[in-house]
Amino acid sequence: MDLVDRHAKISKDGDTRLVPIPDSAVPVIQSMGYEVIDGSAHSRDRTPPQERILNELSDLPREVLDELPMKWEYVGDIVIIKLRGSAEPYKGRIGRVYAEQLDKSTVCVDRNGVTGEFRRPEMEVIYGTETESVRLENGIRYCFDVTKVMFASGNVDERERMKNLDCTGETVVDMFAGIGYFTLPLAKFSGAKRVIACEKNPESFGFLRRNIVLNGVEDIVEPVLGDNRDLPGKAFADRILMGYVQITSEFLPKALEMIRPGGIIHYHDTFYVNEYEERIRTIFEDACGPGGFEILGIREVKSFAPSVSHYVADVRILSRRTRRTLSQ
Repeated sequence: MDLVDRHAKISKDGDTRLVPIPDSAVPVIQSMGYEVIDGSAHSRDRTPPQERILNELSDLPREVLDELPMKWEYVGDIVIIKLRGSAEPYKGRIGRVYAEQLDKSTVCVDRNGVTGEFRRPEMEVIYGTETESVRLENGIRYCFDVTKVMFASGNVDERERMKNLDCTGETVVDMFAGIGYFTLPLAKFSGAKRVIACEKNPESFGFLRRNIVLNGVEDIVEPVLGDNRDLPGKAFADRILMGYVQITSEFLPKALEMIRPGGIIHYHDTFYVNEYEERIRTIFEDACGPGGFEILGIREVKSFAPSVSHYVADVRILSRRTRRTLSQ
């Protein structure tokens, strides 16, 4: 809304943030329910944070300075960086400098992405103690612990797309809800009547329940803890989200059991970039026959590995019939 004085710095006062505003913005800010106080505002340092970090650590060996990350990710008051081996002996000091220069309370190192069935992150805290925070994105608040639960920042465009879908009056099933990555924007903005959000990881499920309340969608979202293949009912869903990768096809028979004729499945998976269309078509032909579906569109979500990308296919199911069990 351009109500912030960009020449001054946001500061802290305990758990409160003091946001500098121009005089002209005072009536608007007060009408929004915020308290406006008089106080000192500090000029914003125009030196890029990358330069300030290097200056503070300039006495470290050259090979360490050359490998310091110049990009990072924010999750509320937490900074996530990646470090290489030469920086390990200095990680405590590096963490403190990043926290000070970026005005954050905790710094974590992403060691190896996510692993295992529950997609747990391999994260190490190198400065601070607070690992739980709230990430605000596209009007949605995601609360989670960065050391326990993954957050796929590369999927931001797909989360935005879920927000903009027209699902008026629909019953939607999110088979892999996580902390509510797709469930929350769809439930809050799309007009869906009911969203069944299934999650198998107890830690992710705990944050899913909190996020449902945090975003005010308790009347729309029904959280379910457990394996999505145990969900009851047949032919009741207008739309199904399958936000998983690599073994997604193993869960397609269950999705086809729950979808109504004419319903849409948003099918996520990873494929080689030169064969994704053929592979998606083959997967659905094996599941429901050549005339049983219509591919409405395929989008690349993000790069996954060399020559491999994460794709999402929007597939309309035209008929329900006996389907063969899929195998990889």
